[in-house]
Amino acid sequence: MERVQTGGRPLTRAALAGRKRSLDDGRTISRRELAACVRDAAKALELRPAMRQVLAELSAVWGEQPWPRLLVWPSNERLSERTGLSERAVRYALRDLIGLEILTPKDSPNGKRYAVRAPDGTVVDAFGFDLTPLVARAGEWTERIKIIAAHAEAKRRSFDQLTACRRAVAEAIDKIAASYSHVSYDDLVHRVRELTATSPKRRSERDPSSDLLRAWMDLRQTAEERFFQAACAGNQSRHKETNNDYPSESCKQGFPRKAEAPCPTGRTEASFEGDLLVEACPVVRDFAPGQAMTPEAIAILGADLRASIGAHPSAWAEACVGLGRLRAAVLVIIVAQLHDDDVSSGRLHIKNPGGYFRKLVRMAVESRYDLRSELMGMRRRRMM
Repeated sequence: MERVQTGGRPLTRAALAGRKRSLDDGRTISRRELAACVRDAAKALELRPAMRQVLAELSAVWGEQPWPRLLVWPSNERLSERTGLSERAVRYALRDLIGLEILTPKDSPNGKRYAVRAPDGTVVDAFGFDLTPLVARAGEWTERIKIIAAHAEAKRRSFDQLTACRRAVAEAIDKIAASYSHVSYDDLVHRVRELTATSPKRRSERDPSSDLLRAWMDLRQTAEERFFQAACAGNQSRHKETNNDYPSESCKQGFPRKAEAPCPTGRTEASFEGDLLVEACPVVRDFAPGQAMTPEAIAILGADLRASIGAHPSAWAEACVGLGRLRAAVLVIIVAQLHDDDVSSGRLHIKNPGGYFRKLVRMAVESRYDLRSELMGMRRRRMM
């Protein structure tokens, strides 16, 4: 038998399934109820924007006819004009809405959409699209929305738990590094890197698995227990856990108080752990790959990077006099890393890194800016 091409749609299972859905006998709905069903269906099925627009426009042209089926018959041209979509996008959206059994086509003999009118002009029937499946599945939309909300809440709690563990681990490592230099924590840092590489960075990504959460919780327990044992294992003793001075400095060699004038010469330079500097400022690897970060290497690198951040030679000289050559170099590296992070993020808050360096030099000389605390904070943020 020869197939006659009439312009109608091909027969699909979804279209037949949509025809079988109907409203309860005697049930009537309002335009507001139909619009609510559109919103619920879009949320439950996570429809893409084009499908949402087309479905909303189809519901908007419904004339509230007292028929058992909710029929609408706008042309693709009108849908394109009202939604701002191309006709091809409208066709694709209609095809997908039919495939999801949200609406079903009611084709005319010639494939056109139009209303059937009585001799007095009253519309008695129409060929186009039937929105009855959308309303008939209202209960299904409600249940699916509840499931989506429950899943979103579980995902939020998982991310909150993951974030809490990451911050607790970073805080424990910083406490150990700052107060108990004799306690090893390299294995903790290595484990943090491993877990960070497999952890989702944003909430919009995949859900944290139960195994990943368990691994972070175990690492948190290990890090906090090591800090607890280092802090006299909870024994009652006079012990100060926090220390604002550098371990290599004596009490008389700390930063001057705000009320005191900064010592311009003869400052004993503090030492900085190369590992801390590399972990907090990855730009070090770019400019000195594979090089051990000894105090002399840090000082040379800082002097070389001075020009790259646009710092004037007078600012470098001021930093060396007020802070010492090593700490001046560390501050140059910090500014280079902050500027690199600022550009990478697109925020562009640091418009003049050279001037920013000079400002931080003066703040550090006045003890209003602590280089070691800044490095620990930068490392902690990278671990999160």
